[in-house]
Amino acid sequence: MSAAPEPPTVLLAFNVGASLRTDLESRYRVIGPPPTPTSELITSLAPGDAGRVRAVITQGTTGLTRDAISKLPSLGLVVCLGSGYEGVDVAIARERRIVVGHSPGANAAAVADLAIGLMIASIRELFAASAYLHRGDWVNRGRRRSGPRGLTGRRVGIYGLGAIGEKIAQRCTGLEMEVGYHNRRRRDDVPYPYFASLLELATWADVLAIAVRADPSNRHVVNADVLRALGPEGHVVNIARGFVIDEAALIAALASGTISGAGLDVFEREPDVPEALRALPNVALTPHIAGDTREAFEACFRMVLANVDAYFAGAPIPTPVPESAAKY
Repeated sequence: MSAAPEPPTVLLAFNVGASLRTDLESRYRVIGPPPTPTSELITSLAPGDAGRVRAVITQGTTGLTRDAISKLPSLGLVVCLGSGYEGVDVAIARERRIVVGHSPGANAAAVADLAIGLMIASIRELFAASAYLHRGDWVNRGRRRSGPRGLTGRRVGIYGLGAIGEKIAQRCTGLEMEVGYHNRRRRDDVPYPYFASLLELATWADVLAIAVRADPSNRHVVNADVLRALGPEGHVVNIARGFVIDEAALIAALASGTISGAGLDVFEREPDVPEALRALPNVALTPHIAGDTREAFEACFRMVLANVDAYFAGAPIPTPVPESAAKY
């Protein structure tokens, strides 16, 4: 009687969590994640394992480099946990006919919720008010009486009206705010006004909410000119990727009063957040937690598993990235 064939090998590029790992191990041979940084992903494998790896699970910020892909001769699938895939070398994957998938929209509600939280925190100066209380200033100096302008009637410009951006728009409408957007292309299925450029959107808006796709082509598109157009009562909220904003220009704009405030969940060189940014009183900062809810994680896990299962069943994966033209 012949032995059962070994299940396909799946490599974890980072710690995906116990729930997804358990589901994967019930179907496949799972190795990883490496004990060392991503650059050591392949060298951390046991001898012979690199040649067995047929699928890699990673995330946009962890990625999978050209060098790593070149050392995995049997690789056929890369799946990112979350919608971002900016760290995956999609060009070499396409050359090798490697399918690349991701988890678009799985955490959209959770990310949109935090975007609204950061928007409120920035506009209503909640972090500064909390610090005021914790220092004992309420007892010693009384209530702070110079209140900021509120949310009602403000114009929110959403940069990137995808799954997350649309949910931000819906929540802003519920808060009696006006919504406009700038996208790669105009959408005919939404009621919000479209602006042909990011600069035009910023000129119109009081709040710029960044929900654009994590794509290196968007690096530093929110620059000093865009911030200046937003104006002295303007706020920036970023739940996309830190590199979309020119961080030095943002710090200068916040310190000089060019804009009023910012709510940021992402930064250019995470987890290193500049001291100059952390020291500002008019920022609300969180450590890249927008998608970190149980519901969002489970939705992402299901989507990743569906992609892996489909690939090994010989079927098209349900959520390929747009650039993934590989066929199998």
